[in-house]
Amino acid sequence: MTRLDRNARILAVSFAAMAGMVDAIGFLASGGFFLSFMSGNSTRFSVGVVEGAPYVGMVSLLLLSFVGGVVAGSLIGRKNMLSPSRRQAYILIIISILLFAAPVIASFEFLLFGLCLAAFCMGLENTLFEREGSVSFGLTYMTGALVKIGQGLATLMSGGARFAWVPYLLLWIGLVSGAAIGALLFGFFGLDSLWLPAGYAGVFALVLLAQGNRMMP
Repeated sequence: MTRLDRNARILAVSFAAMAGMVDAIGFLASGGFFLSFMSGNSTRFSVGVVEGAPYVGMVSLLLLSFVGGVVAGSLIGRKNMLSPSRRQAYILIIISILLFAAPVIASFEFLLFGLCLAAFCMGLENTLFEREGSVSFGLTYMTGALVKIGQGLATLMSGGARFAWVPYLLLWIGLVSGAAIGALLFGFFGLDSLWLPAGYAGVFALVLLAQGNRMMP
């Protein structure tokens, strides 16, 4: 995050907000499960296995969908040497299409399938800032960002860099703000609220294709 220029940081915060929206909408639609926060789902999976809870299958599919999205996003452009901006645009196009389709599919009594599509998109999103086959930082989970905030504050108190923790704070604020917006929208539109982040991803995909701007240095 600290290696990104100002514009790329703004985009990263914006995409964290998009993830927060999707996660909050999915959390409310599923009755307490996550589409991007897989640490929480992993804990629920373990508790469910021990208790013999009926939701274990659902959590398992969400986990697999998320990992599948990461695999798909990492493979995009790996063989045909796409430019970073075009690769990112293709990922955003897929996210936009799938997030638009998820509520439609769910409306035909396939809620779990729709939620799995959205979880797949969250896995995809985490590969937007991939560098040399490795994800630079997570956009849909904030544990690492909170650790960086704590480390940055410790560095500040020790007389080191004063603002190294600020980009991670903004990333966290982006996610929680997006989650609040997602929860508010869900109260009015239900799962159809996913169309907002779908449109958001689509707009940025078009910008990248038109201008070829890179989202990372």
